[in-house]
Amino acid sequence: MYKPSRRTLLRTPIAAAGAGLLAACTGSGPEARSGPEHGYGGEKFVPPGPRGYVNPSDPEVLAAERKRGSGHVRTFRFTSAETELDLGGRSVRTWAYNEEVPGPLVRVTAGDVLDLTLANRLPATTTLHSHGVRLRCDMDGVPDLTQRAIASGDDFRYRFVVKHPGTYLLHSHVGMQPDRALYAPLVVDDPREPLAYDKEWVVVVDDWLDGVAGSTPENVMEQLKPGGSMDMQQTAMGPGHGSTGPGHNATAHSSPHHKSKKSTGPDRVLHNSYSRMLHGEGGSVAYPHYLINGRLPGSPSVFRCRPGDRVRLRIINAGSETAFRVALGGHTMTVTHTDGYPVKHKRTDALLVGMAERYDVLVTVKDGVFPLVALAEGKKGRALAVLSTAKGGKKLPPADVHPHELDGNTVPARRLLPDDSVALADRHPDREMRIRITGTMEKFDWGFDHKPYSPRQRHPVHAGERVRVTLINATGMWHPMHLHGHTFSLAGIDSAGARKDTALVLPHHKLVIDFDADNPGLWMLHCHNQYHSESGMMTVVGYKR
Repeated sequence: MYKPSRRTLLRTPIAAAGAGLLAACTGSGPEARSGPEHGYGGEKFVPPGPRGYVNPSDPEVLAAERKRGSGHVRTFRFTSAETELDLGGRSVRTWAYNEEVPGPLVRVTAGDVLDLTLANRLPATTTLHSHGVRLRCDMDGVPDLTQRAIASGDDFRYRFVVKHPGTYLLHSHVGMQPDRALYAPLVVDDPREPLAYDKEWVVVVDDWLDGVAGSTPENVMEQLKPGGSMDMQQTAMGPGHGSTGPGHNATAHSSPHHKSKKSTGPDRVLHNSYSRMLHGEGGSVAYPHYLINGRLPGSPSVFRCRPGDRVRLRIINAGSETAFRVALGGHTMTVTHTDGYPVKHKRTDALLVGMAERYDVLVTVKDGVFPLVALAEGKKGRALAVLSTAKGGKKLPPADVHPHELDGNTVPARRLLPDDSVALADRHPDREMRIRITGTMEKFDWGFDHKPYSPRQRHPVHAGERVRVTLINATGMWHPMHLHGHTFSLAGIDSAGARKDTALVLPHHKLVIDFDADNPGLWMLHCHNQYHSESGMMTVVGYKR
């Protein structure tokens, strides 16, 4: 057993048949119209809103970036464009980065400067957000808050220091675009990697509907709104829709007369779902497909290694509306990281991974062919990949395989403890916020404190403060909450919990998080259910001068 060298890591595949790690790495290419010192078009971008706050490119932001230092510059280029993708026997027309799903793996070392030019060749504006990365504010990729959205035909150059190692996710931050193929894994290697392992497997899980029988994410959003097919179903079924319990199957009603007049494509509204782990319904959208590394269960990607190999899995949920219960048949997993930050090692049979959450685990591989299954929690369907030590001749698992580990021990994030190296120092909060999560499935009026999103909103903090946020879920749905530009600690009774940037808040429960205000600017706090955030469940944490 050995610690993998830099060369070995750079040559590790996403899957056996996947693209090379540095497929996206190019020279600097055509000069983009923006740079790190300025906003889009060459001028500093100042969003509308109250005065007295630190804006995305203000001196405080530049000073914080200088403190991060500057290492080797790693240059990449993504082109976002309409394309046709093969999901493993099923072709779909969609939007993607570099005509791949997932987009090309971006790999750097902690301390490097990531220099990524996004060329927008879509028929719409777009941006790119580096999810989970504690970066400079004007590189955060939030339209109308940290930059102007990139116009069709234009380029934007994202350039910033990546200080902290870990597993992260790149994705569009415009509208429903993340529910297409506009996402890619980002791995930041630790130059002093403490883990010893032989191989690495990057596992990107996704829910998929774009281009299937005429569906688009925008059309499905219209179906979920009042007057869409959800509202029609509510009328047809009578009061009480949404009060589900164990034993209900996740199905979608597809009768033509229930289809929304606002939208086209089949009815994708999910009815009668239930998840014990999520304390209620699994979600609102009945996806026709679930993917691992861009492949359907009937034609899964295969990761090959040798018996006895110690393999590090970097598990990323790139889905827009689905939590996944993930297990590797025949193996227990040792959790080593969540959302990029190390935890005290914990063994488990399965993991519950909400949208945009990431978990790193270690497994010691047995001899044989084993299914890696991501079960759509509270929904009907699953994603599948295969780990194999066989040289050939052995059959792949069936598409509907259900390893018993899926029903075994599952360790929730709240039971993970941070590694001592990343635990927040014990400190009394300087500022406390209470934010209510509000909205209903029937009205689809998701928000905070009964208010829809506005970029003019500000929840004020001051640099240097320890901030405690209590998120009170007053709804009947679960929500994966994400804070940009920071990591937070799940506040415990006796000690600080694991460091994360995205965490689940269960129905009628609360989540208490602590973070240090050490990254000036304007930062989004939002639900990472894409259909909830685009319905209004977003707000802004802003640094006051």
